[in-house]
Amino acid sequence: MNLLETRRSIRKYTEQKLTDEQIEKLLRAAMSAPSGRNVRPWHFVVLSDRKVLDGIPVFAPNTAPLKGAPAAVVVCGDLNKDVGLWVQDCSCATQNLLLAAHSMGLGGVWLNIYPNEEKMAKMREHLGMPEHIAPFCVVAVGYPAEERPQIDRYNPELVHYDRW
Repeated sequence: MNLLETRRSIRKYTEQKLTDEQIEKLLRAAMSAPSGRNVRPWHFVVLSDRKVLDGIPVFAPNTAPLKGAPAAVVVCGDLNKDVGLWVQDCSCATQNLLLAAHSMGLGGVWLNIYPNEEKMAKMREHLGMPEHIAPFCVVAVGYPAEERPQIDRYNPELVHYDRW
């Protein structure tokens, strides 16, 4: 529970690079996510090239934390494998990746691309993705250069038992 309750979105990072082993652990965590009908319609694009990272906020301003991140992972859905659940599956994979990063002493933040069709098209172009790949989000990841306090988000008013 501590891992879940202390994970926060980190938007500022040190310049320290991630190792290949750290990136693989993050991807293993993402690919361990539940998937409807076990289709696993995801693909992941690992980014560490400064020009590639810095180019994304040009067409997706909400991704500004990429400018300071040493790495990022673009979580994508393969529409050729879709059984109507790719968004849920990619969401689960993204959450696993964020929790794994936190467990490793890293910080991360989920930066939406989907459902904005313009951002999705520009991301496809920027990364040379085929048309059947849907860029879902970008997760900036690195060593935190900020601390965010834990927040208790439990709200019993949102809980209903047996009926609404």
